[in-house]
Amino acid sequence: MKFLLPPKSDGSRVALPEDARQLTIIGANGSGKTRFTEYLQSTLEGRIFRLSALEAIAETGRSQTEDGSIDRLYSVSLTSPTFLHSDAPTMFERLMTLLLNEEMEKLVAYKVAVARGEKVELPVSRLDAVIRRWQEVFPDNHVLREGGGLLFSRDGDSEAYSPRRLSHGEKAVLYYFGAVLYAPVNGIIFVENPGIFLHSSLLRRLWDTIEGMRPDCRFVYTTHDVDFAASRAENVIVWVRSYNPDSNTWDYDILPPDTGLSEEVYMALIGARRPVMFIEGDAIHSIDSKLYPLIFRDHSVKALGSCNKVIEATRAFNDLRAFHHLESFGIVDRDRRDEHEVNYLRGKNIFVPDVAEIENILMLEDVVKSVANFQGRNPQKVFHAVKDSIVSQFHHDVRQQALLHTRHRVKRTVEYRVDGRFTNINALENHMNSLVKEINPRGLYEKFCREFSKYASDGDYSSILRVYNQKSMVPRSNVSGLCGLSGSKDAYVQAIIAILKSDSSDADRIRGAIMNCFGITG
Repeated sequence: MKFLLPPKSDGSRVALPEDARQLTIIGANGSGKTRFTEYLQSTLEGRIFRLSALEAIAETGRSQTEDGSIDRLYSVSLTSPTFLHSDAPTMFERLMTLLLNEEMEKLVAYKVAVARGEKVELPVSRLDAVIRRWQEVFPDNHVLREGGGLLFSRDGDSEAYSPRRLSHGEKAVLYYFGAVLYAPVNGIIFVENPGIFLHSSLLRRLWDTIEGMRPDCRFVYTTHDVDFAASRAENVIVWVRSYNPDSNTWDYDILPPDTGLSEEVYMALIGARRPVMFIEGDAIHSIDSKLYPLIFRDHSVKALGSCNKVIEATRAFNDLRAFHHLESFGIVDRDRRDEHEVNYLRGKNIFVPDVAEIENILMLEDVVKSVANFQGRNPQKVFHAVKDSIVSQFHHDVRQQALLHTRHRVKRTVEYRVDGRFTNINALENHMNSLVKEINPRGLYEKFCREFSKYASDGDYSSILRVYNQKSMVPRSNVSGLCGLSGSKDAYVQAIIAILKSDSSDADRIRGAIMNCFGITG
């Protein structure tokens, strides 16, 4: 079974691969993906079957008009003698009535066959299959057939209740399991928002089950849920960028199968249609994820965790720029990297600040002064107190910091040099022994001690921020208390965030200071 996707902006058509059982259509709001889906449906008349839990459950007063749809099947069935109720107000209730009607017809036919002396087995109905699968999803729920209808109950409940009292999620699952069984043989099933009303933990297993119920059909999903799209095993993902109503064409592409990024990350970013900024930390708790979206406001900022993930994601995303036409950048802490490492990363679109880590960015002179000014304190007086505290801390930690820098430099040098090819173990051993003399750890340590001691004695604040890795710098400096805040690190961070969200000169000053720290001007 093969079909063409809608026309592209250049007039060409893309054929869906023969072996693709699933097609997922994604795109930003306003990109035209709904029209894309509707156009696709119009070219496949007679083969499509639409699933929409929202349409099924809501009392909209509208009905699906396609041949073979639940609403049409219900309407046609009412014209012949049946066990149907004629007053079902929603598609969900019409589906339940169809399932019950089929079961009654099968039972009557079974009873007639038995009365004739025929050896027949009790027939299995669509309703049997639906109830069995529904109870696998909701094992604490029970279904009763009573008086030509269905009643439901839960463990611990003494009373049974009608389908109308089910939750939207329970109705959605019941609807999907039942409706999919009415899709035409070898049909194409269009699913609108497959995750609506449902908990994310259900989605993968639920749709695996539904697809397994109709192995003859293809499934076309339209969704904003990138986690769901990434969960489909045989999926072709179409990214719709824009729609041209004049020519009735679309700018779209098929997502490459091997991006080097998780599909969740890739699809979330291309849907935003803005340059991408990958950062360290997690998306909820880290300072990075709170600060950088307010600094790089024209970018889609995505937290990936470790610096290695940031570097790899930036590389992979830029390798695919011909496909998505978006620039991507990364931000990693400077930590103890030397100028060679920093310049290498910057050449790969990885921003490295002129301070050691994110906490040090919070201590930039203009950031401290801006918070103090915003809080009605004397900026110069507050900064001098903070600077004196940081210089004093660093002076106390010079040898410890020198040792940490030495260890980092030795580790990086060994990593670069140990990968040579050696013909025997003696050659490797000689090489390793010579590395100790070549690297000269003690000489490095003493060099760092001299440099760092000079920074401390000169009060070279910018150089200290560049080399000083100290996570407790903010609380130990009492910058929060000096600015008139509660004294905690969180209060100081929250103050910076609040200022950046304001339309003030202090916000502009903080933003400018941080951008300048990355070597970005303008």
